[in-house]
Amino acid sequence: MVLKERYELHHHVQITDPAIVAAATLSHRYIADRQLPDKAIDLIDEAASSIRMQIDSKPEELDRLDRRIIQLKLEQQALKKESDEASKKRLDMLNEELEDKERQYSGLEEEWKAEKASLSGTQTIKAELEQAKIAIEQARRVGDLAQMSELQYGKIPELEKQLAAATQLEGKTMRLLRNKVTETEIADVLARWTGIPVARMMESERDKLLRMEEDLHHRVIGQDEAVEAVSNAIRRSRAGLSDPNRPIGSLPVPRPDWGR
Repeated sequence: MVLKERYELHHHVQITDPAIVAAATLSHRYIADRQLPDKAIDLIDEAASSIRMQIDSKPEELDRLDRRIIQLKLEQQALKKESDEASKKRLDMLNEELEDKERQYSGLEEEWKAEKASLSGTQTIKAELEQAKIAIEQARRVGDLAQMSELQYGKIPELEKQLAAATQLEGKTMRLLRNKVTETEIADVLARWTGIPVARMMESERDKLLRMEEDLHHRVIGQDEAVEAVSNAIRRSRAGLSDPNRPIGSLPVPRPDWGR
């Protein structure tokens, strides 16, 4: 089993490819006292654990409603002891708000439970698929061709189809829960470890990369093609699409006093 799948099954979450890339690049850049791949793996593990804890905990929106309902009920009990008109009027308004908040809470709680059930179903399919892959390896070792054929052309494709459908449904229906580890979660964990606001720096860098041509045009006049080439080369490098052992680019830019 590859490392990504092992951690997905252990934490019952999805780990995206950008999260893996971010774990490797950011840990290499900001964690100097440890070595790759250990520090990248620990980042992924911590981020996945954090997402799992959020899934198992009450969503923030529900928690806020719960605390507001408790507050209203305490005030309700106090107002019931009062007999003046102002208190009675306030009690009527409070009862209406309490009824509304309880209705909201009930609806959100049902939605939360449904999302958790959906996640649980996806993880069950993943576990079955992993067991089927283990079984096909065992069948291959003992030469059980019938079992191999049944798994390879029957059970495994069907489970993969079910998993794809369940994952697609998750993406459309999830509102209260997150079950994906992305580069954002990796940056958040790194910020907790190092105190460096990595997510904010990533966002700032993204903005700079997007408007790079505009910024360069303020400094370089009349070199549209060169500005575009430089900007594209830098973006490729920052995205990890260029060879890290080679220069970002070799781009001769003619000076205005050069002869033609």
